[in-house]
Amino acid sequence: MKVYDEKFIKNIAFVGAHNSGKTTLAETMLFEAGLLNRRGSVEEKNTVSDYQSIEQERQSSIYATPLHTEWRNYKINIIDTPGLDDFIGEIASTMHVADSIIMLINAQYGVEVGTEIIWNYIDRFNKPTVFVINQIDHPKANFDESFNSLKNLVGKNAIKIQYPIVINGAQCIVDVLKMRLYKFKPDGGKPEKLEIPANQKELAEKLHNELIEKAAENDENLMELYFENGTLTEDEMRKGIKIGMLNNELFPVFCVSALKDMGSGRLMGFIDNVIPAAADLKPQLSVENKEVFYNPKDQTILFVFKTVHEPNLGKISFFKVMSGTLNQNDKLENSRKGDVEVLNQLFIMDGKKRELVESLHAGDIGATLKLKVTETNDTLHPIDHKITIKPISYPEARIQKATSAQDKKDDEKLNEVLRKIESQDPTVNFNYSKELKQQILSCQGELHLAIIDWT
Repeated sequence: MKVYDEKFIKNIAFVGAHNSGKTTLAETMLFEAGLLNRRGSVEEKNTVSDYQSIEQERQSSIYATPLHTEWRNYKINIIDTPGLDDFIGEIASTMHVADSIIMLINAQYGVEVGTEIIWNYIDRFNKPTVFVINQIDHPKANFDESFNSLKNLVGKNAIKIQYPIVINGAQCIVDVLKMRLYKFKPDGGKPEKLEIPANQKELAEKLHNELIEKAAENDENLMELYFENGTLTEDEMRKGIKIGMLNNELFPVFCVSALKDMGSGRLMGFIDNVIPAAADLKPQLSVENKEVFYNPKDQTILFVFKTVHEPNLGKISFFKVMSGTLNQNDKLENSRKGDVEVLNQLFIMDGKKRELVESLHAGDIGATLKLKVTETNDTLHPIDHKITIKPISYPEARIQKATSAQDKKDDEKLNEVLRKIESQDPTVNFNYSKELKQQILSCQGELHLAIIDWT
């Protein structure tokens, strides 16, 4: 597999309310890029992202799942997250390593309670965000109402890049950045690119000019060009949009039908050309107050953001390369424990599929197997050069329940299971109550508890 540097890696979190279409969009993007021969579906229980049996049974994402696609010389790392706040810990872990966010809105409902809960949580991270209004082809879809509900959520900084129309029964998308019309066949796929029809010209020009003004106001040089020429080129607009996203002063709004593969290719092009990469972000401050840059030539630093225990593989540790270049068989020290870990194998993970790689550069996301002492929130750094990435802050537990083995002889087995659950999900806590003489389980809600019981 090609090794990408920090300028050509985009780490994107897919977030949104339950049933907004995150998993379907991720599947479509992998298909669009040619990494899948056939798209799976949530209903058929065969998507790349929702591969756990409990997810397939419930037809709903429960775990944050890393996967990737490649599009026009860029690598897009996608982390598909659950839409229910019982699993907010999965979103918390994802936010820590994502460079940008794509939040999906169901065009039938607009901003939902679940959307607000997730937005109120992720807004504190100040990550560049794109809103994607999905299911535009649904008979009950209402794009305008969905967009208005979005403006009520985030304010005037939500700016349309696209809007949907239907022409002679054909689903179309008007793109006011490129000033083109995309016309789709009934089953979607690659669109026909056409001139914007006369009856849409006035609206498209109005939205185009609003986008120009919003892009220009984010940079003094662009503002001068705008005053001199009365407009901006497409490349100048892209530059202004990126600056606005980095400043959290511009939230582009796209529209798609993820199920029918309408608009996904154009969205991927925008991710490549505009959405900030790791290299565009400000350096992070470590616990020791040192700046950490996404530079492949600096010392190698990893941050472990997720741990999974698989029956046949053992412990899988997911990490982001915060700095330097990681090579197979590298030895790094755990900042919390002081132990040296050997990373014998490096993988790119797409759901349950593993692709072996020899190296990963700063800004990339990967996984390794069977680390001895390393857990979620740990930093791995060069031996005797301690540095600690600031840890993920998880929400406090909301409910508690006493738990015990039915047979006292199984206490040891129960404790082993509980340790693995706690390792996988830091929003779950187990404490022994001397008063009750039982283990007390703390978690996020009744659904979260049900999933733990299933585990």
